[in-house]
Amino acid sequence: MDIKDYTLEEIGQFLKEKGYPEFYSKQIFCWVYKKRVEDFTLMTDISKEARIFLKDFFYFSKPKILKRFISKDGTEKFLFSLDDKNAIESVVIPEGKRLTLCISTQAGCRFGCRFCVSGIGGFKRNLKVSEIVNQFLTINDIIKPRIITNIVFMGIGEPLDNFDNLVKSIEILLSPYGVYFGKKRICISTCGIPPRIRELISLNLRVRLSISLHASCEEKRSLIMPVNKKYPLSEVIKVSKEYAKRTNFPVTFEYILIKDFNCSKEDAFKLAHLIRGINCKVNIIPYNFSPYFKWHSPSIYDINKFREALKKKRIFFTFRKSRGQDIEAACGQLRWVNINETETK
Repeated sequence: MDIKDYTLEEIGQFLKEKGYPEFYSKQIFCWVYKKRVEDFTLMTDISKEARIFLKDFFYFSKPKILKRFISKDGTEKFLFSLDDKNAIESVVIPEGKRLTLCISTQAGCRFGCRFCVSGIGGFKRNLKVSEIVNQFLTINDIIKPRIITNIVFMGIGEPLDNFDNLVKSIEILLSPYGVYFGKKRICISTCGIPPRIRELISLNLRVRLSISLHASCEEKRSLIMPVNKKYPLSEVIKVSKEYAKRTNFPVTFEYILIKDFNCSKEDAFKLAHLIRGINCKVNIIPYNFSPYFKWHSPSIYDINKFREALKKKRIFFTFRKSRGQDIEAACGQLRWVNINETETK
């Protein structure tokens, strides 16, 4: 079993059942996640007998980076190989003092948003907890002395579709005996799955939430996001308001601007009306070109008209510049590949 597939509580319970002190779990977490030691024989504050037992029972996965791409704007993309010939991508985005890691949660994606290449090859499988956490651990080790300051689950896949493993990964990242990341510095990005968002509320993880809207009416959203037919925009807005109220964190609404589709002044006014009364901000993102889709980014003139309309309605928004386009690392450009394809990627 891979030790990094288990939370602090799970390891403690396992040790207790096997007759070893439960508190060893805290020491193991400290060695693995703080000291970055992945050899049980070196964990000297654990009994020799326990170290031998742990070595026989657990192993440490060693992720392999197939390629590392560096953009002219400083963005970096890492292509990881998995054990079953799947390959996934993670991205590091520098911005001032912030260094944000964009993590994948699935190989492929089943939701098929019609502007995102992550679902082009379909859904392959959920990533294991270790495969999610290893993206952070491996990249953070490689880029030293720089340090990851923020994490967004915004890579390949729908995080809430891999709910249990996502939650376990976050618990590991938040643990004071492990990575000890701040809650405010972790964000889950989702296409909007109300039942899972309510589960997040009940778990009281209190991490940030980012919801992909990309349209301000049901009809348009259904055209580009098939999930809207199962979970309508009205339900997504309702649960977003609930999340913001219960966590006291503003929800971020992601809105990709697509030429001649959703970037008119009227679209902006409809968006403002839709999210009125919610503790939130809007992240405006010009569409990043992909040969797989017919869309294009709007002109600067249209973008500015959209922004001015939001200002007029007193909507707080940020304008996200495209990062890493030259290495296909921008929003909507990450994709699953079969490991056999990587030589030509």
